[in-house]
Amino acid sequence: MAQYILAGLVSILMLGGAVFALTASIGLLRLPDLYSRMHAASKAGTVGAGLIFLAVGLHAQELSTFVRACAGIVFFIITAPISAHLLARASHEVGYPLDEKTVIDELQSRTDT
Repeated sequence: MAQYILAGLVSILMLGGAVFALTASIGLLRLPDLYSRMHAASKAGTVGAGLIFLAVGLHAQELSTFVRACAGIVFFIITAPISAHLLARASHEVGYPLDEKTVIDELQSRTDT
């Protein structure tokens, strides 16, 4: 009985991770500019990968694999949003344009003063 519950939980986590990964890929295709695309890829991609890591760690049913999966989740949560932020900031500094629908450019107002 416990195996079926674990299999169901792993299936739900895998499906949730796949949905978030799909959302990130759709965001990469549909969003208007580089900054929005990076936001979608870093946020939804991080959650999707985290859910898949968790599913793999639970499916293995070994403590060492689960700890490694949790370490991967922590590493991914720390590095992906920070690297996306740094890439967006570097893109802004070299002059990559925002979409025309963008209301405010907060980085531009910081560099004007």
